[in-house]
Amino acid sequence: MLSPPKKEVLPQWDVQKIKQLPWPAQAKDHDAIFKDRCCFHRSNTEETLAWSDSVDTLLANKDGLVAFRKFLKSEFSEENVEFWLACEDFKKTKSSAKITAKAQKIYSDFIEADAPKEINIDFQTRNHISQNISEPTLSCFDDAQRLIYSLMAKDSFPRFLRSKEYKELAKKQDNRNEKRWLPFL
Repeated sequence: MLSPPKKEVLPQWDVQKIKQLPWPAQAKDHDAIFKDRCCFHRSNTEETLAWSDSVDTLLANKDGLVAFRKFLKSEFSEENVEFWLACEDFKKTKSSAKITAKAQKIYSDFIEADAPKEINIDFQTRNHISQNISEPTLSCFDDAQRLIYSLMAKDSFPRFLRSKEYKELAKKQDNRNEKRWLPFL
């Protein structure tokens, strides 16, 4: 009975080529990139382990975001990632009527005192947003979003990487990857 070969590391030029592609291509077209080069495709294990590179990598990956949200929920701090996502969506808004409505929603959900998902930001930032919410701009939450991103990057993200959940997920993906070995044709 043949045993699967040890995991191979892709040549450096392949990794660089992937990094140069626009983000959606990195995530969606990895099979096409490696087609006819070898029998190994970018595994879920590599993707899961790549989450540890940065908060950006984690937040940009659909499965990573789901796992991170689940972790934050278990720590009763999911409002941070929810606020960050709401701000990202808000920045893409084109209609001025929608800008006002979305800004008010974000403000009432996350910023105002006793909001249902109130985020932990300093008085000065909260006050600045409160004073300008009547005429919101696409950048009106930028300072608060930076604070929350920093909090996630320095606090929640490292705890997530040390968490039992992340370690189990990485191990589970590694076990699946070993079972998906395909012989050369």
